Amino acid sequence: MLDRKFIFENIDAVKENCVNRNLDINLDSFVELETSRRAKLQEAEELNKKSNDASKLIGKAKDDAERESLKEEARTLREQKHTAQEEHDRLDAEVLEIQKFVPNMAHPDAPIGKDDKANLKISDGKTVPREFDFDVMDHLDLGQHHDWIDFEGGARTTGAGFYFLKGDLVLLDLALQQFAVNELVKRGFTPTVTPDLARDSVLEGIGFNPRGPETQIYSIDGMDVSLIGTSEITLGGLYSGVTIAEEDLPIKLCGISHCYRTEAGAAGRASRGLYRVHQFTKIEMFAFTLPEESDAFHEDLRQIECDLFDAIEVPYRVVDTATGDLGGPAYRKYDLEAWMPGRGEAGEYGEVTSTSNCTDYQSRRLNIRYKKKDVKGTKFVHTLNGTAFALSRALISILENHQNADKSVTIPEVLRPFMGGREKIG
Repeated sequence: MLDRKFIFENIDAVKENCVNRNLDINLDSFVELETSRRAKLQEAEELNKKSNDASKLIGKAKDDAERESLKEEARTLREQKHTAQEEHDRLDAEVLEIQKFVPNMAHPDAPIGKDDKANLKISDGKTVPREFDFDVMDHLDLGQHHDWIDFEGGARTTGAGFYFLKGDLVLLDLALQQFAVNELVKRGFTPTVTPDLARDSVLEGIGFNPRGPETQIYSIDGMDVSLIGTSEITLGGLYSGVTIAEEDLPIKLCGISHCYRTEAGAAGRASRGLYRVHQFTKIEMFAFTLPEESDAFHEDLRQIECDLFDAIEVPYRVVDTATGDLGGPAYRKYDLEAWMPGRGEAGEYGEVTSTSNCTDYQSRRLNIRYKKKDVKGTKFVHTLNGTAFALSRALISILENHQNADKSVTIPEVLRPFMGGREKIG
């Protein structure tokens, strides 16, 4: 979350940021409550000092009457201090309740707009969209033709939006995972298999709402844990409450996990098949950096995502995400949108990865700090995340872009070593 003092002292800029993000936050109430809290804190501190001063005088009393009078004065001051402290704590909780919903400040270069229509394209991938000389199939029709994707079995077993992957598509899924992990290890990332559950406090610290009607999170009844929607949650939680030595930064993690999302309200042909499902596997990049290094590191994450999709020969474009389309923790976010020739009426771009610089928004909530050698005090690290492959969407992009007239699918060359040298499936 944003620093409380920063919000209070930069209230006009924070209000403008909320407007640009299309968020309605009661910041006037925040200022009123914070002003009262500060006054009540000062009152409690003054009463505490007076109480201590009165207590010190008791031993110097000239007689019993003066001693009893001083005791009564000290007792009254302690009670008043206790009352003031309780009122301060109540105000503090009310301020925090507003503060935790105030989004991160947006990067000054982030496009201003209320939704994804204002996203700004900044680059295209190396592979250009194919000109097909046959009728293109979408990934679901192609997958069902080969019995690679089974949503009916998933519905019978678990429910709508769940599915089975079978046969060669499983091998392709695993090949993508191995390729991505290998590439990230070469770039200094530590592979990390995370739990599929996290404490609700960790979800809240990362910026997810684990409960409530609009949540995308599956929560566990009777427990303070929920299924994760991304390993960003668990990788961030891994260092919750930890102070990191400056020389150990940056820390670069490659998370491997299942992801679970309710996808409440998602519908339509654009969400067909594997594009929007309740469970999928994801290879995630997560990093803890020094504040002055996070912008440059964010560009590195964007380039890694581009390199991965260039390697599997999928056309894509990268967009700088508009303020109204940013998640609360993100200072800046890039989306990589792959060309999906089977999507919509004549092919459409669909988001397949994103990368965000969250500055100290998450680390402040999770109390993740760093310490410089021989320097007193600590500061908050910056956190960044980026998707290497969300496997369900990466599979869509390969099936639709690399399909052939005979309904086979050409395996991208970089994945063939992980599939026994095969060139095609189907």
